[in-house]
Amino acid sequence: MRFIALALAAVLLMACNEEDVAALPAPLEPAGEASAHFCGMVVGNHPGPKGQIWLDGRDAPLWFPSVRDTIAYLMIPEREAWVVAVYVNDMGRAGDWDAPAAGAWVLADRARFVLESDRRGGMGLPEAVPFASQDAAQAFVDRHGGRIVDLADVTPDDVFGWEG
Repeated sequence: MRFIALALAAVLLMACNEEDVAALPAPLEPAGEASAHFCGMVVGNHPGPKGQIWLDGRDAPLWFPSVRDTIAYLMIPEREAWVVAVYVNDMGRAGDWDAPAAGAWVLADRARFVLESDRRGGMGLPEAVPFASQDAAQAFVDRHGGRIVDLADVTPDDVFGWEG
């Protein structure tokens, strides 16, 4: 299982310093009809945090109506291209669970994720709730339960084994 986490971390190819961050594509906001990569549904029609994955050679991200789906995409071996950047909503700055505020994005490898909380995301399923800060993640756990992990510690069982 640790191998999967290490492979996932390597695939992300995320920035190590400020100069590298500047070279990454900037996060976008999903346009009104932005469709989810897996299901084609409108991203904004789903509550909770969203995700976007930038692939090498593309000028727009793949959109995901939940962070759970975003992480699932990273775990499947059949990707269309090399992953350049992954952004998720920082729910510590998002303001509204149903419609996270514009600009509330964090690189996924820099986020802390709350798993197993009582909050539901896209499609009414359990969500991996991302936060840019440990304190914000802990405050969320205090209100909604769950446990805090780094992206590299999210397992396939955490993503694919959840029951709605």
